[in-house]
Amino acid sequence: MSVKALRDYKFEPLDKAANFGGARVVYAGWDGHMMFASPYAWPLPPDLPFANFLAGPLAQAFSQHPDWANIDWSAAVWTRNGQPFSPDLDGSVADNGLNHKDSLVFRTPGLDGIGGLGI
Repeated sequence: MSVKALRDYKFEPLDKAANFGGARVVYAGWDGHMMFASPYAWPLPPDLPFANFLAGPLAQAFSQHPDWANIDWSAAVWTRNGQPFSPDLDGSVADNGLNHKDSLVFRTPGLDGIGGLGI
């Protein structure tokens, strides 16, 4: 079903890159783990090493899941904005080409949620 706007909405978006003091908002979700119903978002400094993103913000958000401790990061499968992505753990957010409002999804083969149910 299509929707037609009654007005032409023109506004300055508040989530544009210029409003984040140089940080890049990056979204990340864990595929097959619906205990986390939607991706999380973080304003990341461009010089933050990707490994620190995994060990810091990502771990704080997802480590409560029992599968977290068993992740083999070398086997994780990533996408960025729906396209295959191979992060360089030693590279920074900028080195990995992550831009403002990019969306990351990681899948952990063999870890299929609590009881294999995707939870």
